Amino acid sequence: MSDPQHKPQPHSATLPELTDEERATYAWQLDLPGFGEDAQRRLKAATVLISRVGGLGGLVALQLAAAGVGRLILAHGGTLKPSDLNRQLLQTHDHLGKPRIENILRRLRELNPRIHLVGVEDNISDSNASALAQQADVIVDAAPLFEERLALNRASVQLKKPMVECAMYALEAHLTTFLPGRTGCLACLYPEPSPEWRRRFPVLGAVSGTVACMGAVEVVKIITGLAQPLAGTLLRMDLGSMRFERLTLRQRPGCSVCVPALTLTPTTAPTPTPTPTPAEAPPIVSTSKNKEYD
Repeated sequence: MSDPQHKPQPHSATLPELTDEERATYAWQLDLPGFGEDAQRRLKAATVLISRVGGLGGLVALQLAAAGVGRLILAHGGTLKPSDLNRQLLQTHDHLGKPRIENILRRLRELNPRIHLVGVEDNISDSNASALAQQADVIVDAAPLFEERLALNRASVQLKKPMVECAMYALEAHLTTFLPGRTGCLACLYPEPSPEWRRRFPVLGAVSGTVACMGAVEVVKIITGLAQPLAGTLLRMDLGSMRFERLTLRQRPGCSVCVPALTLTPTTAPTPTPTPTPAEAPPIVSTSKNKEYD
């Protein structure tokens, strides 16, 4: 069942039309009950920012590209390493030692040449989070480091942008959606970076892919109103035992990030920004070519 509270407000007359090629490409999802051409046009008009496009974020990007999201902003720095290849399915062995973002863009264009891609050859930080989030209708956090995740969370709250939070460790995965002004935020769960967290942690690629596909569904729900997102609910998955649990997330009293946001207009749904023509789409942005990221 669709949720009108999350359906974007612009009248369908302001949304881009579908071409015959697009109708043929998306024919099977156009048959979804409650979806149809109106929802597909909303996807075409939307921009999604994905932070880290690796084992988790790469599959989010792949699914959103396949679904026809019109514009993807993809932030991922560093060069490809052999240890990336057990989970980063947009990468290929012949690209080892080369910038990850180049292969990410190439592979997504091969899947769907109709969408517009913006590659950012750097990871999210306090210096770029707001500028990138400002361009998006929906944000996806798939980063492994708390510093990146919390920087993006602050930008999400300040700019009132919905953020889908995807995370995994070993055989476990978490998924939720934060709607600034309506729900808590990531800082309610993690006020500060965990001192025990280490960059390298156990990863089975199939676990990353599982929560990634579910995260992509969350994005589609937010943009189209197809169904209710996990706003205020954390879905916790243990893929070892195949146990799934829904936990209620409450705003943390005194949260320095989202409690002040209660005075803002609550987020109900994104307003899709116009999708640029290929000539208008920005090139790859490189703010730190000398850094190595895992």
